[in-house]
Amino acid sequence: MTDDVTLGIAIDCTDPRMLARFWTTALPYVAASPPAGWASWEDFLTACDVPESEWNDGASIEPANGSGPTITFLKVPEPKQTKNRVHLDVKVSGGRRVDPQTRESRIRAKEAELVAAGAVNLTEYLAGDHLDHLVMADPEDNEFCIV
Repeated sequence: MTDDVTLGIAIDCTDPRMLARFWTTALPYVAASPPAGWASWEDFLTACDVPESEWNDGASIEPANGSGPTITFLKVPEPKQTKNRVHLDVKVSGGRRVDPQTRESRIRAKEAELVAAGAVNLTEYLAGDHLDHLVMADPEDNEFCIV
């Protein structure tokens, strides 16, 4: 095993910049920095002779605190067609050790924020009589959970 292996997550989509913006709202992430030596992605793409019409073929976000995987959004021609086999969890509740009303309040606050940013609530799951988590869809119908 080598120490130079890192984890990155790639999500296919039709509008990478839009979806990257959504996920910087959902997670403590920011737009990825341009490659070292470049002041902006536009400068880098121009220097690499990438036509401006292709600048939205991909977008990346990175953890604001520098710890965790990058998430890259890659343009594909077709819309999402089936259920995700892998999904992201937006963990805000503090887990089941937290008072159920506090958990629900935290989950509902994040739900409201993400619905305002274009997400849709698909399903609610209970643990006993209390909200456990929500299954949501991002603006391109990729499922994720608010836990």
